[in-house]
Amino acid sequence: MQKTIASNKYRNLIDWLVAARKKKGLTIRALAGELEINHSAVQRIESLERRLDVNEYVIYCKALGVNPHEGLDIL
Repeated sequence: MQKTIASNKYRNLIDWLVAARKKKGLTIRALAGELEINHSAVQRIESLERRLDVNEYVIYCKALGVNPHEGLDIL
């Protein structure tokens, strides 16, 4: 079984989140501010060094104004 953090589907999910962040005009630092986390955590998520858990994923989606169900369809 392939580790999920390295899978193409997970990469596609993160790419979708990054695209949503950029579409909203947010920098990594600005998104981190909305999430009330350190900007390095967002950078590690976007560079696939850190995996989002389900709760974090939903919070991340809300901060970006995207529907979490859309991302789950990617998986």
